[in-house]
Amino acid sequence: MDLSTQHPVLKGKKALVTGIANDSSIAWGCAKAFHEVGADVAITYADDKTRTYVEPLATAIEAPVFMPLNVSKHEEMEAVFERIASEWGELDILVHSIAWAPKNDLQGGLLNCSAEGFAAAMDISCHSFVRMARLAAPLMKNGGSLFAMSYYGANKVVTNYNVMGPVKAALEACTRYLAYELGPQRIRVHAISPGPLKTRAASGLKDFDLLLTEAAERAPLGELVDIMDVGFTCAWLATPYARRLSGETVYVDGGVHIMA
Repeated sequence: MDLSTQHPVLKGKKALVTGIANDSSIAWGCAKAFHEVGADVAITYADDKTRTYVEPLATAIEAPVFMPLNVSKHEEMEAVFERIASEWGELDILVHSIAWAPKNDLQGGLLNCSAEGFAAAMDISCHSFVRMARLAAPLMKNGGSLFAMSYYGANKVVTNYNVMGPVKAALEACTRYLAYELGPQRIRVHAISPGPLKTRAASGLKDFDLLLTEAAERAPLGELVDIMDVGFTCAWLATPYARRLSGETVYVDGGVHIMA
């Protein structure tokens, strides 16, 4: 569904979307949704292998900025924002959709998670959002919107989510504190908490297919969400229609989170 000619509510806005791995990525749903409602969208990719999958997507939406971004490399992050500053001079929207933990630490349970694995998961999945916000804020001269991707396991125990539960809880707390600190600059910050989706990142979780089945059965709406549901939620939150909302964790899960 292409809404760009019907409802170009973000026409002229500049969005940076990070964390696209392929056409099943939540971040791709966000990029596509922003594009469909009129925004110009910059896209990053993690490494050369990922570029193979992401470059055709960037071409499809005519992304004017397409750059590598490994958030562990400070110079790459700075280069992305320097390019945006020189290309656009400003930024309105930022999506952080990046999460990672070493496989052994992710699948071995929290009790057995190494200090090194915990620190790596926290740095890449959480603190990198803070670093991005620091670089994005000066470019949001007329206010803006920052989004980070969370999950229900941040607040309730989800079997096999393990170390990512505490990490996502920290990420949600960061969105609240950033919303407070950036509010005077009219920059709004949200954590988006989608229901389970078949993404490459999710494939690292043990018994993930069972999680998908359970979510579909428990959802009041009776079905799973998709990446475009997440994307259009972010697009709406980035419009003036949501101008008084900030610091929220917004669930896009068909109502699963309200069920006991």
